Amino acid sequence: MQFKNYFSSFLGDSPVWYKYLILFFLTINPFIFFVDPYVAGWALVVEFIITLAMALKCYPLLPGGLLALQAVLIGMTSPHHVYKEILANFEVVLLLMFMVAGIHFMKDLLFVGFANLFIKLKHKPTLSVAMLFFSALLSAFLDALTVIAVIIAVAWAFYVMYSHCEKVYEKGSAEDLEFVGFLRNVLMHSGIGTALGGVATMVGEPQNLIIAKKVGWSFTDFAMQMAHISIPVLIAGILVCFLLELFKVRIFGFGYSLPSTVVEILKADLHAMKVKEGVQRQVKLVVQAVVGVLLVLSLVFHVAEVGLIGLMIVVLLTAFTGVTGEHEIGKAFQEAMPFVALICVFFTIVAVIVDQALFGPIMQVAMQMQGAEQLKFFFLANGFLSMVSDNVFVGSVYINEVYSVFNQGLISREQFESLAVAINAGTNLPSIATPNGQAAFLFLLTSRIAPYIDLSYGRMVLMAFPYTLVIGSVAYISLVMGI
Repeated sequence: MQFKNYFSSFLGDSPVWYKYLILFFLTINPFIFFVDPYVAGWALVVEFIITLAMALKCYPLLPGGLLALQAVLIGMTSPHHVYKEILANFEVVLLLMFMVAGIHFMKDLLFVGFANLFIKLKHKPTLSVAMLFFSALLSAFLDALTVIAVIIAVAWAFYVMYSHCEKVYEKGSAEDLEFVGFLRNVLMHSGIGTALGGVATMVGEPQNLIIAKKVGWSFTDFAMQMAHISIPVLIAGILVCFLLELFKVRIFGFGYSLPSTVVEILKADLHAMKVKEGVQRQVKLVVQAVVGVLLVLSLVFHVAEVGLIGLMIVVLLTAFTGVTGEHEIGKAFQEAMPFVALICVFFTIVAVIVDQALFGPIMQVAMQMQGAEQLKFFFLANGFLSMVSDNVFVGSVYINEVYSVFNQGLISREQFESLAVAINAGTNLPSIATPNGQAAFLFLLTSRIAPYIDLSYGRMVLMAFPYTLVIGSVAYISLVMGI
């Protein structure tokens, strides 16, 4: 009886079968590691992906953290290496800690902007394309994680406004399901947009910056080198987005519209907010707009690491908009900090991948190839690995390997640059297939709005599939034609 009480506390309200599954993983992992460390490493990667897939039943930090802790204890990696991996990706940690919090204090301006977009663009295919395009445009100059954090904040504000309205539909009704489906569609189109824009410039994704530094490309050089891939995939993405919504392809979860009554609710609430807050609200919006411009300029010219720019935004927006309470400031960090902890656990899995040389055999095969075949292989290998691992890790590992080969004089400068393009495209685009491929997608999966709109791991994979198929194919063809 006492054991039963303890067991009920283990992973809280998670399904009983899931609790037994995690215990099973924790039991067999030491034995697999004793027999074959390489197999044990891949087993751990698969197990961690399962915890991500079950994110709506139990936040992955808990079961994933247990698996990561065990990996350190049995010697699959070391605490020092975990610390090293976190330090190597500290800009991502800073980004989550401060930039997401900074965006929290810009939510009024963002909400008004997107609310007017939702209200004025009544044609769903046009609205969807607009969301995808603007997400791509912003992600080319901002970090993709920052952009998706903005969209999530706006979608959450809409959901809260809707759920608090006395005219709200009964949960599960046709209108309610339509509204929830609409938010899912908007978030997924926006998420895809961040990937399409993120591949285009050196500031779009963290690994882009690493690749640019290794090759010696400037912002303009990077954009020009990627243009023969980034432009066709953006066009392809827009076309897929438009067709999915035009023909309401429900098999992939698209085609939901914003109910007209919900539009009226949004209009009424926006008007009420404007009347209630008056001049003070207008001043606040102007301040947020000015700081927003400063944010974009700071990121474009890379005046500091993205996270530090986020901290600057937090300071400016709180100082000039009347936010003074510690509790009120603390709310801004609630959204991101659980994910900060999760990403640190993820870097533990990355440390295992490095220590057990899980990608080693793939690299050996790649280095035996020549010319165009080598480029194709790198794109496909990086694409596949980015689907099951983190694209920042995959990109940084392989550009370092290729850089080492280049320094040894084994490949030409031209081939080195071509491989950098293949690595960048491979890590950024096929990785949209699964939530664990990109930090922005993982952040969306584990965000507070996901369970309210039924956005699960499996649903994200299904909704991303048509994009993955078309965008991945177009990127591959563009790479081959550009050789």
